[in-house]
Amino acid sequence: MLRSDRAGRLLAALLALAVTAPAAAQQRATVDIPFEKYTLENGLRVILAPDPSLPAVAVDVWYDVGSRNERSGRTGFAHLFEHMMFEGSQNVGRGEHISMLLAAGSNNLNGTTNEDRTNYYQVVPPDRLNLALWLEADRMRSLEVTGDQLRVQQEAVKEEKRMRVDNVPYVASLLHSRYVGAYAPSCFSYGHTIIGSMDDLNAATLADVREFFRTYYAPNNAILSVVGDFDPAQAKQLVQEYFGGIPRAAEGPQVECTEPFAHLPARDTVHDPNATLPAFQAVYGTVEAGHPDSYALALLGNILGGGESARIQQRLVRAEKAAQTAFAAAVPRRGPGLFATFAIANQGVEPGRLEALTEEEIAKVRDRGVTAAELERAKNQYRAQSVRALQTAIGRAEAFNTFEVFRGDASLIRTDLENYMKVTREDVQRVARKYLDPENRLVVVTLPARAASR
Repeated sequence: MLRSDRAGRLLAALLALAVTAPAAAQQRATVDIPFEKYTLENGLRVILAPDPSLPAVAVDVWYDVGSRNERSGRTGFAHLFEHMMFEGSQNVGRGEHISMLLAAGSNNLNGTTNEDRTNYYQVVPPDRLNLALWLEADRMRSLEVTGDQLRVQQEAVKEEKRMRVDNVPYVASLLHSRYVGAYAPSCFSYGHTIIGSMDDLNAATLADVREFFRTYYAPNNAILSVVGDFDPAQAKQLVQEYFGGIPRAAEGPQVECTEPFAHLPARDTVHDPNATLPAFQAVYGTVEAGHPDSYALALLGNILGGGESARIQQRLVRAEKAAQTAFAAAVPRRGPGLFATFAIANQGVEPGRLEALTEEEIAKVRDRGVTAAELERAKNQYRAQSVRALQTAIGRAEAFNTFEVFRGDASLIRTDLENYMKVTREDVQRVARKYLDPENRLVVVTLPARAASR
């Protein structure tokens, strides 16, 4: 993992309530991206999408493991392995994975973890596809997990949490609203943060960590996408040569999440020593990615809080000058998702004022719906976002893997945009009424610690 940019991306995504939605479009509602999908005998799913018009090749490995696969008392392992996977393997020394790719001309490589998956990717010149595949196969087959490496990365994660979570304003309340507070105890899979508990990390043994690797970092728990300027016959030969002999593992435990929002409505207060102004958040329980209602919820998020023309931004920031920033968005997940709003108050404005204004705007949608112009603008913005994502090799590779992991079908890259384009004004009003109900809501108020102590 390139540690220098990860935390910055985390905070930016949280503050912007960014949506990692599957990309799948051109100007039409369908797109023809040729690809081939097949499975090796050891269970590795392979997606090959050659396109000589692209100037590079993306090699993108997704492991079907995220924080949702962790159990109580052993959290943070998925994120820990984002670090551990760069510590060296049988034929690659510590840090050499990155240095070898940089020397080969790669300028886009990293690894990331979220609640639903872990990915490792690199974009390389066409003549270095063999190197990228070999490096990924070597660490899948023979990652070195030693006591010294574990201790180094345990400390690295602790430092990351101190510097990028504990010391950044509003992150504690954002994480609380998206994880711990949002889900009932019966849904531990999504009810704990990705970075995990530092107590759990301290308690992790070498045996624990090795078992996690054996269970989840196996070919039958992975998807390999190769996209860009390459010869598919040569790629197939290399994939078989490098990955074919890696043994499969036993299936990991099933993810359990029952009655995730049974505890709602709820209200929490977070005292943040890093915050200088109060903030208000409302989080609503919704549905998994790909659910029929998820498309209308995504567009509703855009209408309410996706940009300067959005309703919450216009009302709270521009008209009332009650907030310095305000957002809203659907938060899709493989399991039960969320719909979230977030606003930071201007000086002298109480969180209750932000709550009242936000609820007024949501109530308008529940009661009167949205305009045709608003819905069309939201669709156009989503279409443009999808087009941009598919213009690069890594964007396509990520889209293939997203659909394969979240939906079980990579071919949805061709047609999923149709589901957004079919959303009607009635659909948007219906999902607002169904899910954006105060009885289905967690409210989180952030107070500056200094104000709380007075």
